[in-house]
Amino acid sequence: MTNPLLDFSDLPRFDQIRPEHVAPAIDQLLAEAEAALEAAVSPDSPADWTWLSRTLDVPGERLGRAWSVVSHLNAVMDTPELRAAYNAALPRVTEFWTRLGSDERLYARYKAIDPAPLDAAQRRARDNALRDFVLGGAELQGAAKQRYAAIQERLAELSQKFSENALDATDAYACYASEAEVEGLPPDVLATARAAAQADGQSGYKLTLKLPSYLPVMQFAHDRALRQRLYRAYVTRASDQAEGDATRFDNAPLIREILALRHEEAQLLGYASYGDVSLVPKMAESPRQVIDFLRQLAAKARPYAERDVADLRAFARERLDLADPQSWDWPYLGERLKEARYAFSEQEVKQYFQAPKVLAGLFKIVETLFEVAIRRDAAPVWHPSVEFYRIERDGQLLGQFYLDPGARTGKRGGAWMDDVRARWLRPDNGRLQTPVAQLVCNFAEGVHGAPPLLTHDDVITLFHEFGHGLHHLLTQVNERDVSGISGVEWDAVELPSQFMENFCWEWEVLRHMTAHVDSGEPLPRELFDKMIAARNYQAGLQTVRQIEFALFDMLLHTEHASGQDFQPLLDAVRREVAVLQPPPFARTAQTFSHIFAGGYAAGYYSYKWAEVLSADAYAAFEESVTPEGLPSVETGRKYRREILEAGGSRPAMESFKAFRGREPSLDALLRHQGMA
Repeated sequence: MTNPLLDFSDLPRFDQIRPEHVAPAIDQLLAEAEAALEAAVSPDSPADWTWLSRTLDVPGERLGRAWSVVSHLNAVMDTPELRAAYNAALPRVTEFWTRLGSDERLYARYKAIDPAPLDAAQRRARDNALRDFVLGGAELQGAAKQRYAAIQERLAELSQKFSENALDATDAYACYASEAEVEGLPPDVLATARAAAQADGQSGYKLTLKLPSYLPVMQFAHDRALRQRLYRAYVTRASDQAEGDATRFDNAPLIREILALRHEEAQLLGYASYGDVSLVPKMAESPRQVIDFLRQLAAKARPYAERDVADLRAFARERLDLADPQSWDWPYLGERLKEARYAFSEQEVKQYFQAPKVLAGLFKIVETLFEVAIRRDAAPVWHPSVEFYRIERDGQLLGQFYLDPGARTGKRGGAWMDDVRARWLRPDNGRLQTPVAQLVCNFAEGVHGAPPLLTHDDVITLFHEFGHGLHHLLTQVNERDVSGISGVEWDAVELPSQFMENFCWEWEVLRHMTAHVDSGEPLPRELFDKMIAARNYQAGLQTVRQIEFALFDMLLHTEHASGQDFQPLLDAVRREVAVLQPPPFARTAQTFSHIFAGGYAAGYYSYKWAEVLSADAYAAFEESVTPEGLPSVETGRKYRREILEAGGSRPAMESFKAFRGREPSLDALLRHQGMA
């Protein structure tokens, strides 16, 4: 077996996969999946769950796993050759899955399966499959079905191109700043920027639009002109407002075509809007319910946001003699006001969060709370900085995960969790397949041999993605389509991730994961108390910012007229909910990858929706804290059993009520964010 993409004996051979392996592997796997589909729908095939799973799901899973590996490498190790191979295969893979999901013969087979002998997880998976066949166009006929398939193929191409443009526009920009211009930047950021400039044969400091470089400039650089220069480059990425030939990455035409195709898809399926289609498999019942939820939350948050801005304006006027702050001033003012008000800075805190120490602290709380052991493990990886781990309980393997923490050229921005394979009692050999996940972040790398330093926000991001990972890895469901994160309603899937963020504010958790980079001393309690005092600093501003994104997304996919420009809608949403208006040249929609390239279309509200669930779930731990100030293992056991282990095997509301004993309440979220 010479093609590593065709080796499913164990973990992916990431270190051996090359662009030239993609086409032949996908050719073979598509042929096998095609043959399996025909076998599954042949007239003499039984309407039997196990037979169908063995016949169709096994080759389908092999195709899915191989394509997942290619997609992952394309996101974290992008090269022209890999991009070309990925894009060449994408239409064929999309066409197959679209055709399978709309095959009326297969739909009839699933409908004919008697649900009585199935277990609860299998019944849930069958119900989901029947729903997805309808959403996949299985009830369409003739020209309508052909058009639906063409839409899916084109949408896949457009989403990929959107993602490429956002990445290329980000990677294409760099400026070299002088010593005077970078005054105020933290030492570790300066060291990285100087090393990057030297690597390019340039003097000074290389600044880019990747967050580990861009954000510290906006927060700490005293030079207002430098902040303005980077701000403009950042908010015009992938737009017609970008400088010079960077306008070639403009995503606006792609957005318009994506929106038109989504609306046409909804019409074909008999829905008024794409928002209605998006919500069918989610907890929320209608776009109107989501819009009302967001507007109610905005009404509660806006007074706090207005107070935040008033405080910033007064500080700018009185302390910095700045009468009319602009968009490139707000992050800088926010950091200066925080330092003045709470007598500490984010950079002071950052010196205590060495990445290896933070990871050890994260593992400690997970091991304690969920009664597992996390150990280093060995596996082929795609980059030298990637680490691999295993999770066990009582010596038994539960799952494994890769951790890819650092930002680099050719790696998509942001942070995410993806599954490599799911937990599954395999129907082909009767063996239990354990789950494997990938956790990807974009933190600054260490320089000159020093360990990477994380901001507290980075720590929260790491805990967030690990929460997703636990949801996937600790499941005890044996049915692949509803194990772990599979089958979980999209607006509930953020519950475990946002739940984990709360531990980043607990002293008994945090103190074990800190050591000053120079002295080795743990985080002082006095500094932690200042962090707690500042926890809800600008919570109002942050909340209305998220609502702005979520409301724009839902209105864009419901009330926005197809064919019209989307920028006026974004401007209108900002006038309604935002308290800070960006300059006219800002084009943030053009890099809103969540909804145009990331699966969150008409679903970005999920972050706020799930935050209600996660805050209420964490309140159970607050109510059961031990005398030592530690989270209760008993409560952790119940949370693990009812939320994490149950996965998608039952509706998310049932899982929540099984854990909490009631439906969720908004109270805990408002209290956690200082808006009660």
